[in-house]
Amino acid sequence: MRSDTVRSIVRAYDDPVVRAYCWARFAIVHQRFLDEIGQYLPPAGTVLDIGCGFGLFSLYYAATAPARFLRGLDRNTRRIALARRAASRLGLENVAYEETDARDFKGDSEVAAAYMLDIVHHVSPAAVPPLLRQLHRALAPGGMLLVKDVDTRPVLKRWFTWALDKAMDPRAPVRYWSGDELTAALERTGFTVRRHLMVDILPYPHVLYVCTRRP
Repeated sequence: MRSDTVRSIVRAYDDPVVRAYCWARFAIVHQRFLDEIGQYLPPAGTVLDIGCGFGLFSLYYAATAPARFLRGLDRNTRRIALARRAASRLGLENVAYEETDARDFKGDSEVAAAYMLDIVHHVSPAAVPPLLRQLHRALAPGGMLLVKDVDTRPVLKRWFTWALDKAMDPRAPVRYWSGDELTAALERTGFTVRRHLMVDILPYPHVLYVCTRRP
């Protein structure tokens, strides 16, 4: 049933280039990874998707848990429009999309959880700590922040990931954080952090940071 969900999401986009991109993203962050990440999301309540892009992952988490309300944020006008259209075609009413830059995010209302999947390495290093502080502010005490990103080690895997990032978007800045560096930044913000290593047959140094908001 979950595989059918993935196929339904991809079919909700008209543009063949976007569909190809969707298949590529689902190949990298495939269903097993989505479910590994999803086990930490609450089954109900509002969940933020920071840097949601075309809405692939928020659509998945909305479709697989109807009591969740997914709120996707992205600065790209076209991607937000396509995400909204896909949600409408899928008949999902528990998801909404807003055109806004993650760097301008303000914790304007309390949420149960938030996640950023492969976003931190595309944000300028100076903008990451303020973004983490706003996410901490938005989360309820005990709320979860999930950050999946790329470690700097091993070096060959990092270079493979860099090449893929540049192939998918040559203009996007890329700056990877080491596991210790990003853990320290999250802990300084007020999170208790546990690292969840995500094992992949492909050469990606995935790390999932499972962060709980301290009071």
